[in-house]
Amino acid sequence: MQQPLANSAPAGLDKLKSIGGPIPAVTHVDGSARVQTVDPQRHGRFYKLLRAFEAQTRCPVLVNTGFNVRGEPIVCTPEQAYRCFMCTDMDVLVLEDFVLLKHQQPNAPQFRADEYLSQFVLD
Repeated sequence: MQQPLANSAPAGLDKLKSIGGPIPAVTHVDGSARVQTVDPQRHGRFYKLLRAFEAQTRCPVLVNTGFNVRGEPIVCTPEQAYRCFMCTDMDVLVLEDFVLLKHQQPNAPQFRADEYLSQFVLD
């Protein structure tokens, strides 16, 4: 049986185990990404957020993903966002101009993560 070269690229399912470029969270196993761009004229507020993030991290990219836990429908209302935030491992929730820190929420004990998560069937 022939041994693979020491520096050969991973193939097949082994690609899933390798880190995909400088931003692995957005890089597909084939090295591609689904990029969305913004400009200051059409997306002023978001553009400023990206520039501020880049100034602090040296990375001008944010990941755009759905807001839900596995099996749950996508969050559509502030109430759903707050409930998901309180019942998961998220630390911070930003809603428009409001930044909510979980440890500062007065009603935190009433949220039961196990009860919340048990509602959703894993796919």
